[in-house]
Formats: sequence, C-alpha cells, structure tokens
Amino acid sequence: MKKMLSLAAMFAVLAYASPASAEIKFSGDASVRLRGQFENESEPGYDDSEDDLNFAYRVRLKAAADLGSGYFFKAMLTNDNFAGGWTTVSQNNTEDYNIELSNFYFGRMMENSHYMMGRLPLNSVNNPIFDLALYPFSPVDIPVATYNMDRIFGLNYGAKIGPGELNTTLIVLDNDQSDNTEAEGDGIFNDGYAVHLSYKANIGDVTVEPQAIIVLTDADGSDYSNISSNTFGVNVGVPAGDAKLTLSGFYTVCDDTNPNTDVHVDYDGFLFRLKGEVGPFMAWVDYNQTDNNTAGDEGDYENLFVWAQYNYKVYESAMGSFSLTPTVRYWAAGFDDNDGFEGDYSRLRTELIATVTF
Repeated sequence: MKKMLSLAAMFAVLAYASPASAEIKFSGDASVRLRGQFENESEPGYDDSEDDLNFAYRVRLKAAADLGSGYFFKAMLTNDNFAGGWTTVSQNNTEDYNIELSNFYFGRMMENSHYMMGRLPLNSVNNPIFDLALYPFSPVDIPVATYNMDRIFGLNYGAKIGPGELNTTLIVLDNDQSDNTEAEGDGIFNDGYAVHLSYKANIGDVTVEPQAIIVLTDADGSDYSNISSNTFGVNVGVPAGDAKLTLSGFYTVCDDTNPNTDVHVDYDGFLFRLKGEVGPFMAWVDYNQTDNNTAGDEGDYENLFVWAQYNYKVYESAMGSFSLTPTVRYWAAGFDDNDGFEGDYSRLRTELIATVTF
C-alpha cells in the first residue's frame, strides 16, 4: 500500500510540476472480501469435499490523461496481476505482492471514430464471448476476468456506421519464439493473432451486438497449442419496466491440426446467458456444453453457473463511495468421456465485499 501511495504522489507531482503538462485525473478503488467456499468433487470410486473461509483484498489506482484534440492515455495499477487482482491474506500476513501495471492504452477519440492501442480492458464480465473463445471447456465463473485480468494486448479501431458503431480489434494472443525450423512453425510469423469484430446498435429500445472472434494464425489456448478457432454470437439487451434483461448466445468451433504434434483438435460448444438487473440487484445464469472429439481427449463437458449480487451503498458523494456487496456464485460441472467414465464437480462461493471508491 505504501508503494502504491508513493507512486500516486509521484504521478501527482509530475502532473502539476509544469504548466505544459497534460491534465491527469486519478481515481481508484480498494476492496476487502470475505469468502466462504464449499467444493465437492465426485468420480467413480472417488469423492472429495473441501470447505474454506478466507479474506482477500484488492487495490486499484487509475490514471487518465487528456492530451488535447481527442488524444488520451489511460492506465491502471493493481497490487496483484492474477486472480482478478485479489490477494488472499496468508499466514501472519506475510503474503507478497508487487505494484504492477495491469492495463494501459492510448489513442484518439474523434467525432465519428476512434483508435487505441495497448493492454485494452475487455469488460468480459458482461461479454462472455471471450470466456468461451479462450476457455471452451469451462467458460463460466468469469475466467478471463480472473486469469487474464480482463484485458488483452491489441489495436482497436471503431467508427460509427449506420445506426451503430463497428469495432475491429487486432488481438495478440501469444508470442512464439522459434529458431525458424519447420517443426517450430513459420518463424517470425508464428505468433498468435486474432481479430475481434463487433457491431453495436439500438433498434428501438433493444440493443443488439453481434460479435465474432476469428483466430488468424495458430495460437496457444488454455487447453491446446498451435490451433485456430472461431467464436461468434450476439448480446441482446431488452428493457423490461424498471429491469434490464440481457440475452447472450455464443458458439465456438475448432477443427485444426497442431503442426508440431500432428494432433488433430476437434471441438465445438455453446454458451447461453440470461442476465437481469433491477436497481442494485444483478443476477445471471450461464449454461455451457462443449463436445471434444480430439483423439485421446474425447468427452462431453457441461457447465451450469449462477451469479447473484446486491450492491448496497452505505455512503455516496461526488468524491467517492463506500458500498457492501453480498454475492453468491454457484458452479455445477459434469464430464462424460463416452466410455463410461463420468465426473461431477460443484462449488459454492458466498462473498461479502466492502469497497471504497475515490
């Protein structure tokens, strides 16, 4: 915490040391989380359950610079670049953490278009296409926000077209270094690239956002390496009185061969989400099924996930807020390898999060 405060003070001095400096605004949040976790795993001849209660914390410091003429720079520092930025309190409070740069990006906002580049925030908690594309066998319980810190390196260009906005983002998935041998791939062109396309428009009171993530070159995923997959679908937002409903449906498919191992990777799956928001209450239900026909890894994966939370504002002003957010997260998963082997897993998390924003 002292390191983060010292860094913030240094930024503030730099921001106001010269009359020619760009206008820099700081904001952030700090949270403390109490979590109860109850797990159960069952396989033929094996049953295991594990319960745990722990405290964790997260501190995030955000900086935004207005350079004039639409040019900008934004960045966020955090105390941990894993597990969504949460650090679990360890024995005798001896946990280690480093102040790290979580995301940064810069670019220009214009009247009808924009561009930006850097470690771009994804907002994947509200857009599950990234979860299904990167974690096709377990795309529930916000894996991209947890393990990828809800950001990815890329270059984005967006423009107003018709009644909506078209966004195109070139994504860098990995950087494979090779010795240019045939077994290693295509030398300097063997890195993993993908493009994310989205078009968001309002049709009356309904918001529609079709999307696609197309892997352009062989890339490394969470389960297989050097493959190309495609993911596409849509988010639809519908007002319902004082509530807002969002329906999401996405499909992913991979039918490709790893050039280094000659393993043919063959899977396809879908993810459906129904989400509702009413005032401070928010809940959603995810259902996923992915079939894996890869030789040696055949099996059917099924996931059901429920998230529900209520955000209670204890205090709120123009300078910041203090809130309490009780949250329930339930995940039930099943696996069948089509040869009689079946496994089940369930996890219940109950959380109480205290957050101050500034």
